[in-house]
Amino acid sequence: MATHPAHPVPHLTTALTGPLHQLETVIIERQALIESWFRCQWHTTPAPFYASVDLRNAGFKIAPVDTNLFPAGFNNLNPAFEALCIQAIQLAVEKSGGPTTDRIVIVPESHTRNLYYLESVRVLRDLIDKAGFEVRIGSLIPDLEGPMSIELNSGEKLELVPLSREENAVRAGEFVPDLVLLNNDLSAGLPAILEGLEQPVVPPLALGWSTRLKSVHFGYYQQVAGEFAERLDIDPWLIDPLFRNCGEIDFMKREGTACMQINVDALLRQIQRKYDEYGVDSKPFVIIKADKGTYGMGVMTAHSAEDVLELNRKERTRMATTKEGQKITKVIIQEGVYTHETWGDANTVAEPVVYMIGNNVVGGFYRVHDKRATFENLNAPGMRFERLAFDECCITPDKHQSPDAHPNRFYTYGVIARLALLAAAREKANL
Repeated sequence: MATHPAHPVPHLTTALTGPLHQLETVIIERQALIESWFRCQWHTTPAPFYASVDLRNAGFKIAPVDTNLFPAGFNNLNPAFEALCIQAIQLAVEKSGGPTTDRIVIVPESHTRNLYYLESVRVLRDLIDKAGFEVRIGSLIPDLEGPMSIELNSGEKLELVPLSREENAVRAGEFVPDLVLLNNDLSAGLPAILEGLEQPVVPPLALGWSTRLKSVHFGYYQQVAGEFAERLDIDPWLIDPLFRNCGEIDFMKREGTACMQINVDALLRQIQRKYDEYGVDSKPFVIIKADKGTYGMGVMTAHSAEDVLELNRKERTRMATTKEGQKITKVIIQEGVYTHETWGDANTVAEPVVYMIGNNVVGGFYRVHDKRATFENLNAPGMRFERLAFDECCITPDKHQSPDAHPNRFYTYGVIARLALLAAAREKANL
């Protein structure tokens, strides 16, 4: 494994041969065609303001497993990406609010104790400020009567100002924005103060988790992956996680479990057929997760249909609610994609997360977990983030580089992440 004494690098534990090698080779060789195709897609369907995409690299397939349209974690990006972020923000703001946009208010989650999240908001604020815009943090915290200053672990301070509304415009104190930038995923519902504004709100309220479904997103992704695969003459399964979903679910009352059992069994059989086709000697598994929401809550792994029926009360309680105590009534049953990437000498399980502003890839990092296996969800307590060096996130691949050299993978990751972003753009266009 190639490592540097001062800076570990991600390592793919499976040999880069077979379908993955072929996929990466095709993507690198067809870069001009791919970028031309993306330009046409963005012209037809503009990208959301920003997004982060969680990817899994099994060595025999690479696929997105989650697309977050209200990303946190900007504090986990390498500061070397700053210039990319600033330029992308300038372009995204002009497309969202027009060339006369000068003042932006960020509407974050209503956390005051999660200093890691607030550090991300602080970094986002600073990036927008460096992009040449006036910016304030407008809070939705109930009963906040005046500015609140929070000291962060970095030593920096973040000032939260209560949002107020006059007719069809919001303000943060005396600050009246030209653009409202949501960094709140709306899991708890649509805030009345933000509805029907004359100011542009990005991303749109309808892309929040009060209305958005992961199964809808991955339906769009399936279409995008199919079009892309046809253009490159590859099997779409190599970049697309299979999925199914059921109707209403109640984990505590054990309602809907029969439907889950049928669909888990059918999906496992479907995955096994693909494994047999590609000679993959691994056991298929599925991830069952809330069809709405983030933060890695309401997620479980199943290797058989029986796993759904054998949930104990503690496990059912964990699957019953997600963020903000919202009850889980729908789930997506998604093909489990192994992660065969590891970090450092300890070979800790890792997965890449790619960040985009507008349609531009602006960086990424690895989510790493010491206590999780290759088939488990890594977005869980105990995870940590490992920043990537700028040169490891090269967006333009070197065609003369050895095919197993890791920077090639980051170009491929940027392509797959943008496919997920395009799926989200189509979601947005069809609101």
